[in-house]
Amino acid sequence: MTDAGDGIGSLATGALWAREAERLASPGHGHDDSGPCANCGTELVGPYCHACGQAGHVHRNLSALVHDIAHGVFHFEGKVWHTLPLLAWRPGQLTRRYVDGERAKFVSPMALFLFSVFLMFAVVSNLTTHRQSAANTQVAQKTDPAVKLQADQATLAALEATRAKTADHDARDAIDEKISDVKEEIQALQIPVNARALVEESQSNENAPSKTPKIVHLDTGWRWLDKSVGHMSENPQLTLYKMKTYGYKYSWALIPISLPFIWLLFAFRRDVGLYDHAIFSIYSLSFMSLGVVALTLFGWIGVSGAIIALLAIFVPPVHMYRQLKGTYSLGRFGALWRTFALLVITSITSSLFIAFLFYMGSE
Repeated sequence: MTDAGDGIGSLATGALWAREAERLASPGHGHDDSGPCANCGTELVGPYCHACGQAGHVHRNLSALVHDIAHGVFHFEGKVWHTLPLLAWRPGQLTRRYVDGERAKFVSPMALFLFSVFLMFAVVSNLTTHRQSAANTQVAQKTDPAVKLQADQATLAALEATRAKTADHDARDAIDEKISDVKEEIQALQIPVNARALVEESQSNENAPSKTPKIVHLDTGWRWLDKSVGHMSENPQLTLYKMKTYGYKYSWALIPISLPFIWLLFAFRRDVGLYDHAIFSIYSLSFMSLGVVALTLFGWIGVSGAIIALLAIFVPPVHMYRQLKGTYSLGRFGALWRTFALLVITSITSSLFIAFLFYMGSE
């Protein structure tokens, strides 16, 4: 499957997961139909069956299906427009309001997290791959002597055709000088082109064992590490592909990994618990995932790399500070030192997660 196909499939999977998470997190908006439930036969007294939970109104057309997907994932009628601005500018207020029970108007944290993570992998996998391939192609075309040789040969043919049609003596002398320069360049380019042809021919005649990738054997005492490094050196591209696949499949693991560390920041606070920390972590990870998407899009449309680097360096700490301050009602100093601690925690949890992906990818 191509990278584009993988990206579309990942995005669709994320949308479906997010739709289910959102459905479970909040009561939907059904139609208040009367009559028996189509699923269990119980007489309806509202938009949903009080016995089995199925919606009273059952759609049977394609437009309704599209509406259900949009409605189920993010309630585009209003929920997303309440959630994303607060997530960007007042993340602490969003987290605290959701924890305190104000949930009907906001996208649930898990739905937002699932969709943002799958969107991130879809965008990064496709845009960065395509841009890198295009850049490599352009560099190869500019630096490949064979490509330059073909261009010079075409230029020489054009000059000779022009000279044949030119009657003016001075003009023909000028064309002759250009022809002479192009011929000298062609002779110079034929040397590396012929040399590369000889090298490629000699490589094609080599026997198969010489092309077998060199496998790295370690003896660290950690059997799983030695085995993983050996597998990765045997087929590095397969390992990287598996790491990317497991990355979005197990992205949810970042939440339980980070919870103990966040708890340590508030070990003496009795008014907050693991649930508060979990909502904080999920919304924070969602913002960071959407931030990666935004930075990738900025790079794709040609925004300066320096600007992208500055945003990547300064935006995450500022967002963490604002979210900590608002979620846990902290003062400036308390939010500041916890922000620095959270940055360290982020590096630790990211390292643990990458180590986990490396282990899974090299199996």
